[in-house]
Amino acid sequence: MTEILMPKATAVWLVDNTSLTFDQIADFCGLHPLEVKGIADGDVANGVRGADPISNGQLTREEIERAENNDSYRMTVVKPKYSDLHTPAKRRGPRYTPLSRRQNRPDAIAWLVRNHPELSDAQISKLVGTTKTTIQAVRDRTHWNAANIKPTDPVSLGLCTQVDLDEQVKKASDRRRKLEQENPELIQDTLKSAEELSQYEPEEPDTGEINLETLFGGSSEPKND
Repeated sequence: MTEILMPKATAVWLVDNTSLTFDQIADFCGLHPLEVKGIADGDVANGVRGADPISNGQLTREEIERAENNDSYRMTVVKPKYSDLHTPAKRRGPRYTPLSRRQNRPDAIAWLVRNHPELSDAQISKLVGTTKTTIQAVRDRTHWNAANIKPTDPVSLGLCTQVDLDEQVKKASDRRRKLEQENPELIQDTLKSAEELSQYEPEEPDTGEINLETLFGGSSEPKND
């Protein structure tokens, strides 16, 4: 039932001005029948001024009379005149990313593609506020700054929250699990993007040591004649 304004004050008015039963008043006001009985006895809502539900547009005189003539009848709140003209929910636009953080988007994309290949481009775009063109450029290493891209967790970069990331990963995992059950041969395809991003892994540093086996094409251990 639609909640009414000032239920106890309305119940006080109905008790004082109508012959409705306690159950009818309790049902309309969202109260317990014993609470309404307490109002009638003066034990509850003592000193509360009654609120006329007719004058404030929550009830009609005809509805009250109909209920007074039938103890089993339950009154309903008057439907507001403009209740159907609700304001539609504001559509959520693209995620806004501060200028100072936009340069970190490629790093975040590389991290997401490498660590969560199950995420779709649309999900990545939603998480870090980027475009599918940029995502594809990072995947293909055709991004203008590909040489300097370092996969970095988007949460640590402040591009999304951990809650948002976990939510998208869960959705993607559920979707991939369903696809794998229907098409087992697609398992490797879903991990392809992770292999492509492996080229972003830093190379092993050069320690200056010489591998004798590689240099001479054989074992570095001396041979006994």
